Amino acid sequence: MDQRARRVADAANEAPPALHGATVETDAVIVGAGPVGLFQVFELGLLEIRCHVIDSLACPGGQCVELYPDKPIYDIPAVPVCTGQELTNQLLRQIEPFGASFHLGEEVTVVRKLPDGRFFVETNKGTRLLSKTVFIAGGVGSFQPRTLKVEGLERYNDTQVFYRVREPAKFAGKNLVIVGGGDSALDWALNFAQPGPHRAESVTLMHRRDGFRAAPANEGKMRAMCEAHEMQFVVGQVTGFEESEGRLQRLKFTGGDGVTRVLLLDMLLVFFGLSPKLGPIADWGLGIDSKQLMVDTEKFETNVPGIFAVGDINIYPGKKKLILSGFHEAALAAFGAAAYVFPEKPVLLQYTTTSPKLHKVLGVDSPTFD
Repeated sequence: MDQRARRVADAANEAPPALHGATVETDAVIVGAGPVGLFQVFELGLLEIRCHVIDSLACPGGQCVELYPDKPIYDIPAVPVCTGQELTNQLLRQIEPFGASFHLGEEVTVVRKLPDGRFFVETNKGTRLLSKTVFIAGGVGSFQPRTLKVEGLERYNDTQVFYRVREPAKFAGKNLVIVGGGDSALDWALNFAQPGPHRAESVTLMHRRDGFRAAPANEGKMRAMCEAHEMQFVVGQVTGFEESEGRLQRLKFTGGDGVTRVLLLDMLLVFFGLSPKLGPIADWGLGIDSKQLMVDTEKFETNVPGIFAVGDINIYPGKKKLILSGFHEAALAAFGAAAYVFPEKPVLLQYTTTSPKLHKVLGVDSPTFD
């Protein structure tokens, strides 16, 4: 974990006892500390809207940090390339002036609208908040990797069987079998097969068919590396394993021809995608379509006034699941929330380039122009 993210996590874990007993009042509660949730802090901060951020993960960054912290991202405006961890670090730096309170490693269990229009929010660890607005930025919800269904294999989870890569260096110099047919499987297969600090001793990619749900360019790279004997690809499905002295030694797989074969390995990486679960969100009375929250496109508000949904958790005509789309949604949602937080005050659009007020909020000196 980066030092900036660690400081946020440590501060959340050292929250004063009052936060876990009394009910704390705030302007906004953001459920989800991924990139879109973090940028929501920024957009609310510019409007002087105070917020608390809650996330079930132990550190900010969401899927970008939890699943692929070192994977490059190329479509952030004005940033040619950055990793998920680097993007998170920069967002945390950007929101520092606003002093948002973080509650990490906590899951929201209750969201109840009160007669005065505010929301009572409670987590599984006893944090209780009274907020004028709620923002759901929970990505795909509570997500868990889909697991490989082979009896007994689960006892090697996180020692020899992995469903995500947190420390690429752990796999360097090992004999790897990578199972899956999507982008994650191909990305990591290529990463570990190519020269570099994380290069494996051998990489075998396995998929149930000779076709992929991945970027064609990566599939082409993989096939070229197989032809050059830098890695291998096999069609098949894992059906069993052999162990010795408490370690996974061989993997049994059945190919398309019905023949069962054996592969030697040190570690097994499985990428079958994520199984999204809305969890308690499904019980909050929100409009749901295909496990996503329906919103308008004016301010990304749900069917419950005062509750907004931004990022991959929402759905509307033309929705595109991109980080930059979530940033746009966060900006409009912040202005939509201002009507609830400051009902008697008109909220004007100001520019960070020229507004002395925003410069004061950001803690920067106002520039002078000739």
